[in-house]
Amino acid sequence: MSEPAPRPRTRPPGTFKVGTIAGSDVLVSSSWFIVAALIAVAVSPRVDAVQPGLGALKYLAGFAFAVALYLSVLLHEASHALMARRYGYPVTSITLHFLGGMTQIEGEARRPRQEFWIAVVGPLTSLAVCGAAFALLLLDPQGLLRMVVEGLAVANLFVGVLNLVPGLPLDGGRVLKSLVWGATGDVHRGTIVAAWGGRATAVLVMGWPLLQARLTGQQPALLDFVLFFVVASFLWAGATAAMVNARMRSRLPHLVARDLARRTLAVPDDLPLAEAVRRAQEAHAGSIVTVTGSGRPVGVVSEAALLATPEERRPWVAVSTVARGLEGGLRLPATITGEDLVVAISRTPAREYVLVEEDGSIYGVLSTADVDKAFREGPH
Repeated sequence: MSEPAPRPRTRPPGTFKVGTIAGSDVLVSSSWFIVAALIAVAVSPRVDAVQPGLGALKYLAGFAFAVALYLSVLLHEASHALMARRYGYPVTSITLHFLGGMTQIEGEARRPRQEFWIAVVGPLTSLAVCGAAFALLLLDPQGLLRMVVEGLAVANLFVGVLNLVPGLPLDGGRVLKSLVWGATGDVHRGTIVAAWGGRATAVLVMGWPLLQARLTGQQPALLDFVLFFVVASFLWAGATAAMVNARMRSRLPHLVARDLARRTLAVPDDLPLAEAVRRAQEAHAGSIVTVTGSGRPVGVVSEAALLATPEERRPWVAVSTVARGLEGGLRLPATITGEDLVVAISRTPAREYVLVEEDGSIYGVLSTADVDKAFREGPH
């Protein structure tokens, strides 16, 4: 599968590029430094116990542990990126932030199998890092090295198992989505089921401190409630966004450019504007396309520019003066539909597009306003 031409990359605000992996930018969010500092403070007592006498350097050791921890998160995200690229999907960036990491993959998986492997490879990588860390413990490392290896083993076990929970936006939610999609043949149903799984997970996470108190008899601290509330909010918001996105995407197959096209009049590009408007009204055409003497379309009349031209000037100006040239993506195939149509419009924003048949003849003009209206109203 060939990859689309790369687009200019813009970094999200508050992020810093620290390198590239397989052609994808590796970004670090400014929030990561806050979390790294908190980790450094949190593990400093443990550092003191393992390596007494470090003084203020114990915080530097704690920060180094945070870096090692997030390097394992980077491996998790990089596995997603490499698998996506293996299937031909461009990967814009990998971002490390306060809740972990995120891989920005362009486009949606076209088959359940692709969705499954792109999703599951992340947790499997974390579990592999966990296994490697436990294997290193068999060598009986001492001091700070043992602390780091133990921390990596436990953290990656947690990350691997957590991400297999069947609810979006976790990787396990995408695995569940792929399984439902494969069983039913309906990708949107798979997303909805996995999103409800994510919402259920969010509710369980929110109530975990109270459940923990009943199971262990240990009363949760205020920090526990805050931490689980943040995680639950993240899960609920991600699941809800996936649900909304699925419902919106379910409307895409009903966007058919040919059905939405306006009847079009082709006129010479040097014809007076007033005469072009008269002919269009006579032909009950909703749009005007300018053509060369050989009939090749070269421009589409802008409705806004036409209305802005006073009627008394229209007999004295050529129709080409209010037409936009058909550069780049303003000429679309009449057969374009669904997601391909939306992507084409987003790549070259305009009010009107000329639809052409395979032989190059003009089929009609597609208005962005008509596409937006059809998308909002959905299928009838």
